[in-house]
Amino acid sequence: MLSNVAAPKYYSMFRQKVIRGEIFVNKQVEMQMNRIDELIQNPNYYYDDSIVEGFIFFCENELTLTDGEDLHLLDSFKLWAEDLLGWYYYITKSVYVPDGAGGGRYVNKRIKRRLRSKQYLIVGRGASKTLYDTCIQAYFLTVNKKASKQVTVAYTMRQAEEVLGPLKTAILRKRGPVFKVLTIGSKYNTTGDPETRQKLASTKKGIENRLNGSTLEVYPMSIDKLQGLRSSVNTIDEWLSCDIREDVVAAVEQGSSKNNDYVIVATSSEGNVRNGPGDTIKMELMRILKGEYYNPHVSIWWYKLDDVAEVSHPEMWVKANPNIGLTVSYETYQLDVERAENNPSVRNEILAKRFGLPMEGYTYFFTYEETLKSNIVSDYRQLPCALGADLSRGDDFCSFTFLFPMGNENYGIKTRNYITEQTLYKLPLALRSTYETFIDEGSLIVTNGTILDLSYVYEELYQYIIDQQLDVRCLGYDPFNAGTFVEKWERDFGPYGIEKVIQGFKTESVPLGEIKKLAEGRLLHFDQNIMQFCMGNCIVMEDTNKNRKLTKKRNDEKIDAVAALLDAFVSFKLHRDMFD
Repeated sequence: MLSNVAAPKYYSMFRQKVIRGEIFVNKQVEMQMNRIDELIQNPNYYYDDSIVEGFIFFCENELTLTDGEDLHLLDSFKLWAEDLLGWYYYITKSVYVPDGAGGGRYVNKRIKRRLRSKQYLIVGRGASKTLYDTCIQAYFLTVNKKASKQVTVAYTMRQAEEVLGPLKTAILRKRGPVFKVLTIGSKYNTTGDPETRQKLASTKKGIENRLNGSTLEVYPMSIDKLQGLRSSVNTIDEWLSCDIREDVVAAVEQGSSKNNDYVIVATSSEGNVRNGPGDTIKMELMRILKGEYYNPHVSIWWYKLDDVAEVSHPEMWVKANPNIGLTVSYETYQLDVERAENNPSVRNEILAKRFGLPMEGYTYFFTYEETLKSNIVSDYRQLPCALGADLSRGDDFCSFTFLFPMGNENYGIKTRNYITEQTLYKLPLALRSTYETFIDEGSLIVTNGTILDLSYVYEELYQYIIDQQLDVRCLGYDPFNAGTFVEKWERDFGPYGIEKVIQGFKTESVPLGEIKKLAEGRLLHFDQNIMQFCMGNCIVMEDTNKNRKLTKKRNDEKIDAVAALLDAFVSFKLHRDMFD
């Protein structure tokens, strides 16, 4: 029954297991538990166990797995659904009441509202979070008396169809009494007698409940397709795992918020894509969990390891996946751990998808260990060096990398980069915070205006070389947009030692392989975060002859400092005699 003093049943069972040490939880889940404890103590919020038990009864009596087997809800499913569906509060609203004689008046009434409108579920791969989405969609599609538009969203239409799969199987099997009644008749009868039509059926539109006029449809993860839908029940799958530039949760909420008691369930494993909308959303979720931003309408269950050292402790894996041992085996996780140890190129993906530990990008070319900074901050004053320049466009990143030969194939690296304030202001919040760390360390210079003034960039770099007493003996540069800069350099430093490095397979393949070998041997020494950031973003394209060149997945995944390093390395090799 509805109560403002009762403790949620399944949360209480979960809490007792945590206290007894039967279940390990991470910091984020612990903070969510503190938020629920505050709701229990707050007399303004009510817990309704009948709705939670009704959801569980419906799922376990009507739904099936994708292969048709009976569905028995996991304890984690009950915990998440209870937090989403079990909390309510009252608002006072003016309601028009007709008097039966053609008139009426407005009266103030207390109206019951569901507290949680959004639920974020970040959990490791193999936790059956897509099946949880199916349970939420099936419950509202079948139980809700009102006509509702329901939407399931994923990066691809095929992936979104996975939410509908178990529900279609359940409709075909007709396991429980509700589905048996709703599937009486023919689903092919669309123009004949409505009494002989199947009330719950899978159609071209998706899944329709003709009894209440509700539909469940599949949509792609695109703002253009999602804005203004006015959908009341929404599930968004793998919103962290995909390379998207749009906040799809906000786009869905824009239309859904026009409905009372709307639901948005965003489920995903941790992703490899850094500094995008996903990271910005996670920053907001952390503020809510910490209590810096009070928002009781959001439920957050964020599973991850607290530290990468816990990967070697299987008893801690439950922090990243509460359903381990049930929906995915410990052996599967152990095989992935062994694969990560023997194949460093997939280490980042496994740490993210299995253990919820996001790394600095998906390192297709450099492994995570190769992008780590040196512990020793070096002073390269008066040492000979080669300079690489990647000037790019006037409204984009502009990078200069200094390469210092240190003997025994060791190289020191310093980089200096320039962007405009307009470019900085347009960045997403998470990426802008990253850029601010580069500004603080002095490796990124922000200039006024909207377009980089290369004359100013040259003068500022020239002054930096003088102030740091750098002995630049050769210059390698990408010719794109570099004419003015090279002319000034030739005027001040002379024409000797200047090398044009055209980007492409023919020029880049050999030096890229050599830089990769140096990185593997930890022979590249740098202490700047921006260099680590750019190395973490590097991916390589191969042609049919196995020649390689640097490329980018997105414009904001900067690799310019590494491109400038490549130019400097080519110039150094061509003028090695100048460093003897």
